[in-house]
Amino acid sequence: MTGRLDGKVALVIGAARGIGKAVATRFAEEGARLVIADSEAETGAATARELGAAFIATDISRFDDAKAAVALALDTYGSLDILVQNAGIYPWQLIEDTEPEDWDRVLGVNLKGCFLAARAALPAMKAQGSGRLLFTSSITGPHVTMPGQAHYSASKAGINGFIRAAALEFSGYGICVNGVEPGNIETEGVGEHRSADFIQSMRDAIPLGRLGHVRDIANAFLFLASDEASYITGTTLVVDGGQLLPEGANFRINP
Repeated sequence: MTGRLDGKVALVIGAARGIGKAVATRFAEEGARLVIADSEAETGAATARELGAAFIATDISRFDDAKAAVALALDTYGSLDILVQNAGIYPWQLIEDTEPEDWDRVLGVNLKGCFLAARAALPAMKAQGSGRLLFTSSITGPHVTMPGQAHYSASKAGINGFIRAAALEFSGYGICVNGVEPGNIETEGVGEHRSADFIQSMRDAIPLGRLGHVRDIANAFLFLASDEASYITGTTLVVDGGQLLPEGANFRINP
């Protein structure tokens, strides 16, 4: 590895498994000092031990928890250079079956969690005159959607709007704000919540012919966290294997 994050302190929220764990792992490989925050205390603590990171149990929909996670980074390492808010939930619920409290919970974690994470990290990053705030968005919501994902779609579209607003407000403090929009990624959650036939249909819709790997997303976050992205703010990187490109299902060229 190249040490692209040597000396940097990174807080990764929602890093017990899946994309968040891959991001934390990739950051550790590049020299970052880590704090992992997750609502899954046992799994999150195990991931932290594996990566030599500090761990804190966190419900990112609660401001006190967001502030405690930032405080742990500051108390442990003395600074906070990178924050990744990856925590998200995506229960499958048709709109007609979604209760107001269901809606509030999804947006509370996915969208409000981004605001709370940024709000908690801002004082430290503002004081040091630098920082990276990075968020996991999705192609679902900003570009596409499916039945049963109205609350999830709304939350992810909202994240993109928040990224732009925060990037503008924080630009004078030397803070870059960006996000990654994953397409269909092969995570534990996909296997748990989708049938084999549905997963194959997902593959068939992707020009590159496979689901994304969590490391594909981690590499995008690494770029945005690195010095190579120092002139990028207020945007999102789509990492989807070309899924958004076709106008119809029959897009493959047969030579």
